[in-house]
Amino acid sequence: MPDNYEIDNVDIKILSLLQHNAKKPYTEVAKQAFVSSGTVHVRMNKLEKMGVVKGASLDLNLTALGYSVGSFLGVFLSKSSLYEKVAEQLKKIPEITSIHYTTGNYSMFVRIYAKSTDHLKDILHDKVQKVDGIERTETFVILEETLSRSIELSV
Repeated sequence: MPDNYEIDNVDIKILSLLQHNAKKPYTEVAKQAFVSSGTVHVRMNKLEKMGVVKGASLDLNLTALGYSVGSFLGVFLSKSSLYEKVAEQLKKIPEITSIHYTTGNYSMFVRIYAKSTDHLKDILHDKVQKVDGIERTETFVILEETLSRSIELSV
């Protein structure tokens, strides 16, 4: 793959089609993008090597799996230089689904899913609060998620 590979409209069309359904067969993507299925395969491999595509994932309904309490956690670090160390410890907590280094009031913003408020309390008390470098946290329970999406790509 050339170092100077530039993403073109064909790549954007392929990504746009797969963004809505990552399980869509390359033959269908090819028909809709007006290219061969081999072209789709080659382009996707290039986009993966470039880091544009980071694999495919399932969009799980966590509520249906019993994780009915979503929350955001604002994390205050004792020193901002501890971010990487704290993030590595937080990654070990399976109920944490995202970790962000932020500006503003919080050093970090974390998303957590729990089975109940008691479960959330246990996660916070028994896991999160025991991570060295966390000074304190502020929890925001999610009442409803109206939108969760990636950026809509278009040619």
